[in-house]
Amino acid sequence: MTVGLVLVSHSRTLAEGTAELVAQLAADVRVIPAGGTPDGGLGTSPELITDAVTRADGGDGVLILADLGSAVLTARLLLDDLDGDVRLADAPFVEGAVAAGVIAGTGATLTEALAAAEEAWAYRKS
Repeated sequence: MTVGLVLVSHSRTLAEGTAELVAQLAADVRVIPAGGTPDGGLGTSPELITDAVTRADGGDGVLILADLGSAVLTARLLLDDLDGDVRLADAPFVEGAVAAGVIAGTGATLTEALAAAEEAWAYRKS
């Protein structure tokens, strides 16, 4: 089993694209996008996030990465109501998801995946 990842974005396309990228690098990790609203619009959906967490949970916990604003707020509000060990990373969305996915694919713990995601803030581009 590995840590599962849930990618929460205002955009279904952004969440799905990031999940596709992570899946290419960490094929054994459950990476579930939760982007947009149920009708395909921009926004965030508690129902989509809750369903994604359920689908991502393989028994070793779930790490949520959220892009910005209400995605972060919605994920935070849900944390206490979600089953299992679920944590929200304070990390850049794409870089954090890649770092967490790669380390989770090695069999790392949820705490280690969270740390890897949050260390992604240090990846400088200049």
